[in-house]
Amino acid sequence: MLKVEKLASGYGDSQILFDVSFEIGRGEVVTLLGRNGMGKTTTIRTLFGLLPATAGSVTFEQVDLTNHRPHEIAQAGLGLVPEGRQVFPTLSVEENLIATARSRYGGASASPSWTLERVYELFPQLAERRRHGGHQLSGGEQQMLAIGRALMTNPSLLLLDEATEGLAPRLRETIWACLSQIKLTGVAILVIDKHIERLATFADRHIVIEKGRIVWEGHSEALLKTRDVVDRYLHV
Repeated sequence: MLKVEKLASGYGDSQILFDVSFEIGRGEVVTLLGRNGMGKTTTIRTLFGLLPATAGSVTFEQVDLTNHRPHEIAQAGLGLVPEGRQVFPTLSVEENLIATARSRYGGASASPSWTLERVYELFPQLAERRRHGGHQLSGGEQQMLAIGRALMTNPSLLLLDEATEGLAPRLRETIWACLSQIKLTGVAILVIDKHIERLATFADRHIVIEKGRIVWEGHSEALLKTRDVVDRYLHV
């Protein structure tokens, strides 16, 4: 579904990514792991057109999306849950969700469209607070809203940057449970998060990035058994 080849990117004259290459299959859940400042968010931002790629390519469903505008990438079927949630503070929960709503693009094999009703079913807390402003929500509720807002674009691939950052353990588990339900619908997921043990029970594969380069890829069992990878690249 997604093919990234020799991607390079950065900020101004500072190059952050070097020859980043990986693939994500239809319905697959993949993590992007690494310590802070290693290029995870830069990768997400470049995939979504928020940063220009200086080399390489991003292909989605056999369409070259390299350096397309973010709204074009969203229309192609990618949904973004950005770091820091970035909900619209002066809009209500429902207005936040409606603002990004669109019908799913094509094909008999496409999964059912995400609607307000489906998002509220997934996140009952949002239904209860549908008239509240974005600024009135807790951190966990804002993360639910950010995920729901991305789902309202009806993506085939969901990109989550720091899926549970700053959340209490109970709220983290709520988010993981909801992401597991999303996985069952066939939406592919690329997720950044720090909770390795929880990711290992949720994801199909893992990619480790160090100083802008991919240094390891493998399945959950291999990740948990390869302690030197965890200790060298993931622990502070």
